[in-house]
Order: sequence, then structure tokens, then C-alpha cells
Amino acid sequence: MREVYISADNIITPLGFTTDENAASMLAGETGIRIVKEENMSPLPFYASLIDPKLLLGRFSIFDDPAKYTRFDKMAICSIKDAVSSTELNLTDSRTLFILSTTKGNIDLLETDSSDKRLYLWNTARMLQQYFNFSNEPLVVSDACISGVQAIITGVRLIKAGLYDNCIINGTDIISEFVLSGFNSFKSISTGPCRPFDRTRDGLSLGEGSGTIILTSDPSACGNVKIVAGDGFSTNDANHISGPSRTGEGLYIAISKLLKNTPVKVDFISAHGTATLYNDEMESIAMTRAGLQEVPVNSFKGYWGHTLGAAGVIESVMSIYSIRNSILFNTAGFSESGVTNPLNIVNASVSKDIGNCMKIASGFGGCNAAILFHRK
Repeated sequence: MREVYISADNIITPLGFTTDENAASMLAGETGIRIVKEENMSPLPFYASLIDPKLLLGRFSIFDDPAKYTRFDKMAICSIKDAVSSTELNLTDSRTLFILSTTKGNIDLLETDSSDKRLYLWNTARMLQQYFNFSNEPLVVSDACISGVQAIITGVRLIKAGLYDNCIINGTDIISEFVLSGFNSFKSISTGPCRPFDRTRDGLSLGEGSGTIILTSDPSACGNVKIVAGDGFSTNDANHISGPSRTGEGLYIAISKLLKNTPVKVDFISAHGTATLYNDEMESIAMTRAGLQEVPVNSFKGYWGHTLGAAGVIESVMSIYSIRNSILFNTAGFSESGVTNPLNIVNASVSKDIGNCMKIASGFGGCNAAILFHRK
């Protein structure tokens, strides 16, 4: 069976336009979540993590005419360009596939013209394919908040099956009035910066960002520290259109299948950790049922909020950074455990040798996913 390696990556969030910039900001204790006063999104101020439009404009202007592209397009293109710039990958190779992970795409266009074809996810993916001259028809993965992890699992399986040698996966999502009003209708928006797994948590903070991860079957394209993307599993417990299973059944099954297929000692877990009452509780139950309650676990959402379909890619990239650089990042916003099944929450950034990491995610409709990354 072929192994799948991490060739390159990138993260764009309010904390930086590269993976290294984000890591430096996180270690400095910074967060991109702040009070936002945008009347075109909400009549009342709200907490969120939004990309600075001036910074995005300045970065994108290096590559192309900003007027020709949407905010979503510019974020995705900047992220993909940074990731591929550190590789010698032939983007036009027929053995290379592009996968777009997103839940909403160019959703902000809905507010001005509902007939705009750029609203269609396939149209956005095709635009990115043509921009970078990818030879194959792109694949779109839109599976609620597990989209990013599901896209990586899909890429791994396609390479292992010998259908492709490389997969370029980009996850991007933006925040708009539509997105904000939707989460407000669930009463799931936090009254301040989100506090994953904390006793005082009261909801999530929305965020926008873009992340790119490049998978390859070629170990020589991975530098000195080789990280392998292992098998991943996804499930759907069909519990509720928006609420997670109270028993953690779907996530527990995904984790159990992963550990049965790859029986290793998990050194670190990157949780979904949205900071909603039910999500964090459900994750704690699922991890405890799987016997992982003593494993160090964190949530990255206190740094840049919940980036929806981009979250699984962005958080996987930072988990891989943790393995490469032997560091566990603090769970920003966490102070005192507020779940009934206590977990080993990382509450301060520390140096630690990490051989492997499990990334888990859950989303609307009862979908769940788990994937393992490990150092070769």
C-alpha cells in the first residue's frame, strides 16, 4: 500500500498569511477574534475573526488584478500560491488533483445577485482549476464542518488507490450576513471570544480563513521531517440537523475504526472544540468512550474562530506543524474544565515530542471524521 506524505502547506487567518506567521502569533498569545461592527452583517456588534481586507488586497495585488476576483477567490488563490511555491510540483500533471473544501463558497454574492454563477461551488472550483492550470476536473467536498478533514481523507484514499500521485487541497470559507444570521438563529454565537471546553463557554466565534495542504506519494518531496497522512474514517449518526449526538456515537465510531485500523499510541488530539455547550460535551464523551481521556487535547478555535469548511484543513496544517516542531499549542480561551468527562486539555503551549496526532471533526447533520498524521 502506498504511503501519503505532506509535501507543503499554508494557512491564511487574521493571525498571518503563512503557517509560520500563524504559529508565531499563537505562541505570542494573540487571537484573531475581536469585536466586529459591520452593519452590513449585523445591526449589533459581534465577536468574530475576519481577514483584514486591506492586507488581503495588498497580498493579492502581487499576483493579479484584485478587481477580477471575489474575497473568497483572493483568499484561496493566495493560500494555494504560497503552498505550491515551496514545491517543485508540476501543476499541469495529469496525476495531480485539486480538491476544494468549503461549506458556503462565495456566499456573500447572494446579498447582491442571487443569479451570479460564482455562487455555485463547482464554478468556484473550476475557476481555481483554470487559474492554476490544473489538468483534471476539480473535486468539491462540502460536508458541513467536517469538509476539510473529509477532503484530506478523500485525497489520501485516491493516492493510495493509485489514481493520483498528488492532491492539492484547499479549504476556504468567509463570513457574511447569511452565515452570521444562520448561526444566530441557533443561538450558538458566543457573547465574547469563544472558550473551548471551558466551564463558562457559551457558544462559538465565527472565523474566516483559507488553508492549503499538498499530499504526495513521493517521499523525496517532503524535506527532512516526513509526515505521513494515515487512514481516516467518517461516519454519520443522523442525530439531528444541527445538534450533535448526546452519546457521541458517530464520533466514537469514527475514532474506533481509526484506532482499530492503525493501533498506535495517540500522542495528541486536535479536537473540533467549537465551544458550544453540546459539541464540547459530546467530544468529551466520545474521547472518553475511546479511552483517550488522558491524551493531550486542544482546540485551535480560540485563535481564529470556527472557519467552517476550512477548519479541518487549517487545523490539520497546524497539527502537522505541532509534530514537525515538537510543540503543543495552548487552548486559547480555556481556563476551567466544563465537560462532565474531564479531558487532558492543553492549557499552556509546551515543548513535547509528538510522534502522531489525531484530528477529529464533527458537523451538522450528524457527520463526524477522524484522521491520523504521524512522523515517519
